[in-house]
Amino acid sequence: MTAFSVLDLSPIVEGGDARRALLETTELARAAERLGYARFWLAEHHNMPGIASAATAVALAHVAAATETIRVGSGGVMLPNHAPMVIAEQFGTLEALHPGRIDLGLGRAPGTDGETARALRRYFEAADQFPRDVIELQAFLEDPVEGQRVTAWPGAGSKVPIWLLGSSLFSAELAAQLGLPFAFASHFAPELLLQALATYRAGFRPSKQLDRPYAMAAFNVFAADTDAKAARLSTSMQQAFAAVVTGKPGRLKPPVDDITAVLDARQIAAVESRLTYAAIGGRETVRAKLEEFIALTGVDEVMTTGMIHDLDARIRSLEITAEAVAGLRDEAA
Repeated sequence: MTAFSVLDLSPIVEGGDARRALLETTELARAAERLGYARFWLAEHHNMPGIASAATAVALAHVAAATETIRVGSGGVMLPNHAPMVIAEQFGTLEALHPGRIDLGLGRAPGTDGETARALRRYFEAADQFPRDVIELQAFLEDPVEGQRVTAWPGAGSKVPIWLLGSSLFSAELAAQLGLPFAFASHFAPELLLQALATYRAGFRPSKQLDRPYAMAAFNVFAADTDAKAARLSTSMQQAFAAVVTGKPGRLKPPVDDITAVLDARQIAAVESRLTYAAIGGRETVRAKLEEFIALTGVDEVMTTGMIHDLDARIRSLEITAEAVAGLRDEAA
């Protein structure tokens, strides 16, 4: 049975601030837990005035402390920005505090623009060493071996499960080689989704962590009580996508009645290409789109996401999506 999870970017809305964003993320995580979602992930982004999850491990600590059963993790930590031992210590600490509930998703991109990547100091030196750094991080999370002189405390022996994330074929190939679960960022980079999944499955080698391929794909969901209400909610994310494409990211804007009043035709086309894989509508529309996506991809898990301006509407979207998922499971039974 396909699992369903939630990716949140902790959006900072116009008129709001980071504190509000992080508190709303916590409420969203509680709702996801109540509704039976498998996991709740946050993503590392930098120099983005509309995203509050830059210090990802810190934000995850707050979310994990406010929940009880849902798995909490990174979707992802951009490993080239960090020394592997530091990430092992951070996520080892999270695992010590919340045993059996922590995921460590890793990405190879900087999570930002080039100038900010330089300010992070490590990215350009480390990006080409991503495979080596993943293996080093794995070793820090495993049981120490005799003669090991450097150990991550906490971290050693925690065996926090590692996922590789990607929007191209590189991480698909590496996840297959290392026998790790793989998540594709089809919510904003849909072009290579099917090819990446095929590459991952064809090249998979069993490992201590995983004996068969396990693939996840991200999927945009904007659910509301009617298709029209859902379409309106989606205009906040459309504006956010357009702002990123034009190099002017900002805080999440309120929805609008007519997207053509605020975006031009070229911007709308760019946004629509990013929303190739999306469900925008009421419960039955969402159910049908999810069913279609699962049939197309055969993924083991769908990571739903959607930047909605109002917290109550975000929670309602999760509720309607959970109802749609229940309908799919009733059909399968």
